[in-house]
Amino acid sequence: MFVHNKRLQYTVRVAQPNPGLANLLLEQFGGPQGELAAACRYFTQALAEEDPGRKDMLFDIATEELSHLEVIGSLIAMLNRGAKGDLAEGVQQEAELYRSLQGAGNDSHVTQLLYGGGPALINSAGVPWTAAYIDTIGEPTADLRSNIAAEARAKIVYERLMNVTDDPGVQEALGFLMTREVAHQKSFEKALYSITPNFPPGKAPGIPRFASIYYNMSEGDDVRGPWNADSNFAYVAEPEPAVDGGDGTASVELPPEQEATVEAFALRGASDPDSDPTTGVDLGKADDDIDASGASDPLVR
Repeated sequence: MFVHNKRLQYTVRVAQPNPGLANLLLEQFGGPQGELAAACRYFTQALAEEDPGRKDMLFDIATEELSHLEVIGSLIAMLNRGAKGDLAEGVQQEAELYRSLQGAGNDSHVTQLLYGGGPALINSAGVPWTAAYIDTIGEPTADLRSNIAAEARAKIVYERLMNVTDDPGVQEALGFLMTREVAHQKSFEKALYSITPNFPPGKAPGIPRFASIYYNMSEGDDVRGPWNADSNFAYVAEPEPAVDGGDGTASVELPPEQEATVEAFALRGASDPDSDPTTGVDLGKADDDIDASGASDPLVR
């Protein structure tokens, strides 16, 4: 059950309208790293969570993300408020109105025309929000790691947004939202490491003979570090194909009747390696593009 409080979690103070900035802030309203995606991700995880502590944490953070959606949406609405009235009432000349809506050259004029200056569930490029942003897999140790990464990505986007505005009120509100991403990362990481064991994710252990091997798959100057150190991995400098010891080919055991039909299919479509058929390319060549041997050479005339 949700009860809406009319006061925001953080006070929004906007010094002056800025439709271009409003459009950029849509990234955190309806974008893949935005607050709606985060709220839906954690809310659906909470519904399926069996551990009472993690369930409570996920519901708390999901609900807070909805409050952040309200904060970022209010920022967008306030930044658009002046242009909203100008567009609705037509108080400016056509060219002046277009220039004011266009802001810093992004698509703010499009969002103004389509959505009347309100925060729409799109990102800053106008791409509609989609549930495909929710990457929950239903395994807590995997989902918590994904949540930590999602909060980190959101923090980076907030940092970038803070760097494109000089409005102190907007910067403060974005700084608050950025900081809460850090707090959520801490909670998710504590929850992850309260599960023992938490690696590898899931129930099945890795196959021991492959679990601690590092294959050097990129030729050139190889850099060694803890990610491939001999103390952590069996380092294979020049891996051979088929590390399982087989011949590296694919095979399948078919019933005799299917084996016969596949062989017939392969025979019907077999190519003749000794043929050299005339093609449309050959027919379309100009005469002076063919040398005495019949080969094409654009430099021979």
